[in-house]
Amino acid sequence: MKLAVSTQGPEPGSPVDTHFGRARFFRVLDTETGQQTVLDNADGAGVVQGAGPRAVQRLCRLGVQAVLTGHVGPKARTALEAATIEAYAVEGGTAEEAVRVFMAGQLRAIVPAAGGGQLGHGPRISVRQCLHPLETRAGQSREPAGSGSA
Repeated sequence: MKLAVSTQGPEPGSPVDTHFGRARFFRVLDTETGQQTVLDNADGAGVVQGAGPRAVQRLCRLGVQAVLTGHVGPKARTALEAATIEAYAVEGGTAEEAVRVFMAGQLRAIVPAAGGGQLGHGPRISVRQCLHPLETRAGQSREPAGSGSA
Protein backbone atom coordinates (compact mmCIF):
# COMPACT_ATOMS: atom_id res chain seq x y z
CA MET A 1 0.00 0.00 0.00
CA LYS A 2 1.18 3.52 -0.70
CA LEU A 3 0.75 6.11 2.05
CA ALA A 4 1.28 9.85 1.83
CA VAL A 5 1.94 12.03 4.85
CA SER A 6 1.46 15.80 4.59
CA THR A 7 4.61 17.37 6.04
CA GLN A 8 6.27 20.72 6.62
CA GLY A 9 9.66 19.47 5.42
CA PRO A 10 11.17 16.76 3.21
CA GLU A 11 12.81 14.68 5.99
CA PRO A 12 11.24 11.64 7.73
CA GLY A 13 11.47 13.55 11.03
CA SER A 14 9.65 16.59 9.62
CA PRO A 15 6.51 17.72 11.44
CA VAL A 16 3.16 16.65 10.00
CA ASP A 17 1.43 19.54 8.22
CA THR A 18 -2.18 19.48 9.36
CA HIS A 19 -3.46 21.39 6.32
CA PHE A 20 -3.77 18.75 3.58
CA GLY A 21 -3.90 20.78 0.35
CA ARG A 22 -1.57 23.51 1.60
CA ALA A 23 1.11 21.11 2.86
CA ARG A 24 4.52 22.01 1.50
CA PHE A 25 5.55 18.37 1.06
CA PHE A 26 4.10 14.87 0.97
CA ARG A 27 6.26 11.94 2.05
CA VAL A 28 5.11 8.90 0.08
CA LEU A 29 5.86 5.46 1.52
CA ASP A 30 5.29 2.09 -0.11
CA THR A 31 4.60 -0.15 2.89
CA GLU A 32 5.40 -3.31 0.89
CA THR A 33 8.82 -2.28 -0.46
CA GLY A 34 9.81 0.38 2.08
CA GLN A 35 10.58 2.79 -0.76
CA GLN A 36 10.08 6.44 0.20
CA THR A 37 9.83 9.50 -2.02
CA VAL A 38 9.10 13.15 -1.40
CA LEU A 39 6.55 15.10 -3.41
CA ASP A 40 7.23 18.85 -3.40
CA ASN A 41 3.84 20.56 -3.27
CA ALA A 42 5.08 24.17 -3.49
CA ASP A 43 3.10 24.86 -6.67
CA GLY A 44 -0.15 23.51 -5.26
CA ALA A 45 0.27 24.96 -1.77
CA GLY A 46 0.38 28.50 -3.14
CA VAL A 47 -2.74 28.50 -5.32
CA VAL A 48 -5.65 30.78 -4.41
CA GLN A 49 -8.19 27.96 -4.47
CA GLY A 50 -8.27 24.27 -5.37
CA ALA A 51 -5.11 23.30 -3.46
CA GLY A 52 -6.76 20.15 -2.05
CA PRO A 53 -8.05 18.73 -5.35
CA ARG A 54 -4.71 19.52 -6.99
CA ALA A 55 -2.88 17.60 -4.26
CA VAL A 56 -5.27 14.66 -4.67
CA GLN A 57 -4.59 14.62 -8.42
CA ARG A 58 -0.83 14.49 -7.87
CA LEU A 59 -1.11 11.77 -5.20
CA CYS A 60 -3.49 9.76 -7.37
CA ARG A 61 -0.91 9.73 -10.17
CA LEU A 62 1.53 8.15 -7.72
CA GLY A 63 -0.92 5.41 -6.76
CA VAL A 64 -1.41 6.63 -3.18
CA GLN A 65 -4.15 4.73 -1.32
CA ALA A 66 -4.17 6.54 2.03
CA VAL A 67 -3.22 9.99 3.32
CA LEU A 68 -2.18 10.87 6.86
CA THR A 69 -2.97 14.52 7.56
CA GLY A 70 -4.97 16.91 9.71
CA HIS A 71 -7.72 19.04 8.23
CA VAL A 72 -9.25 18.10 4.86
CA GLY A 73 -11.44 20.76 3.25
CA PRO A 74 -14.70 20.00 1.42
CA LYS A 75 -13.24 20.11 -2.11
CA ALA A 76 -10.32 17.90 -1.12
CA ARG A 77 -12.71 15.50 0.65
CA THR A 78 -14.80 15.17 -2.53
CA ALA A 79 -11.66 14.56 -4.62
CA LEU A 80 -10.33 11.98 -2.15
CA GLU A 81 -13.66 10.16 -2.12
CA ALA A 82 -13.78 10.12 -5.94
CA ALA A 83 -10.24 8.68 -6.02
CA THR A 84 -11.08 6.25 -3.17
CA ILE A 85 -8.08 7.52 -1.23
CA GLU A 86 -8.66 7.24 2.49
CA ALA A 87 -7.56 10.07 4.79
CA TYR A 88 -6.63 9.59 8.44
CA ALA A 89 -6.49 12.26 11.16
CA VAL A 90 -3.08 13.10 12.60
CA GLU A 91 -2.76 15.64 15.40
CA GLY A 92 0.89 16.63 15.18
CA GLY A 93 4.10 14.69 15.56
CA THR A 94 6.49 13.73 12.78
CA ALA A 95 5.96 11.87 9.53
CA GLU A 96 7.71 8.81 10.99
CA GLU A 97 5.48 8.85 14.07
CA ALA A 98 2.33 9.22 11.95
CA VAL A 99 3.26 6.16 9.89
CA ARG A 100 3.97 4.09 13.03
CA VAL A 101 0.61 5.04 14.57
CA PHE A 102 -1.20 4.31 11.28
CA MET A 103 0.46 0.90 10.93
CA ALA A 104 -0.63 0.10 14.51
CA GLY A 105 -4.23 0.84 13.48
CA GLN A 106 -4.59 3.77 15.85
CA LEU A 107 -5.68 6.58 13.48
CA ARG A 108 -9.29 7.61 12.81
CA ALA A 109 -10.45 7.68 9.18
CA ILE A 110 -11.70 11.14 8.19
CA VAL A 111 -12.38 10.10 4.58
CA PRO A 112 -13.40 6.41 4.58
CA ALA A 113 -13.05 3.98 1.70
CA ALA A 114 -15.76 4.28 -0.98
CA GLY A 115 -18.90 2.42 -0.04
CA GLY A 116 -17.65 1.98 3.51
CA GLY A 117 -15.67 -1.08 2.43
CA GLN A 118 -12.10 -2.11 2.97
CA LEU A 119 -9.26 0.01 1.60
CA GLY A 120 -8.85 -0.64 -2.10
CA HIS A 121 -12.42 -1.86 -2.66
CA GLY A 122 -15.19 -0.02 -4.47
CA PRO A 123 -14.98 1.99 -7.67
CA ARG A 124 -11.71 3.80 -8.36
CA ILE A 125 -11.22 6.59 -10.80
CA SER A 126 -9.11 5.80 -13.83
CA VAL A 127 -5.57 6.99 -14.44
CA ARG A 128 -7.05 9.20 -17.18
CA GLN A 129 -9.28 10.85 -14.57
CA CYS A 130 -6.25 11.37 -12.32
CA LEU A 131 -4.55 13.17 -15.18
CA HIS A 132 -7.67 15.08 -16.27
CA PRO A 133 -9.67 15.90 -13.11
CA LEU A 134 -12.13 18.17 -14.91
CA GLU A 135 -13.63 15.20 -16.75
CA THR A 136 -16.64 13.52 -15.26
CA ARG A 137 -16.95 9.77 -14.84
CA ALA A 138 -19.06 9.70 -18.02
CA GLY A 139 -16.16 11.24 -19.93
CA GLN A 140 -17.85 14.60 -20.43
CA SER A 141 -15.75 17.70 -19.94
CA ARG A 142 -16.69 20.30 -17.38
CA GLU A 143 -15.60 23.86 -17.85
CA PRO A 144 -13.58 25.32 -14.99
CA ALA A 145 -15.49 28.00 -13.08
CA GLY A 146 -15.40 31.35 -14.82
CA SER A 147 -14.29 30.00 -18.19
CA GLY A 148 -17.69 29.96 -19.89
CA SER A 149 -18.36 32.20 -22.86
CA ALA A 150 -20.44 35.33 -22.29
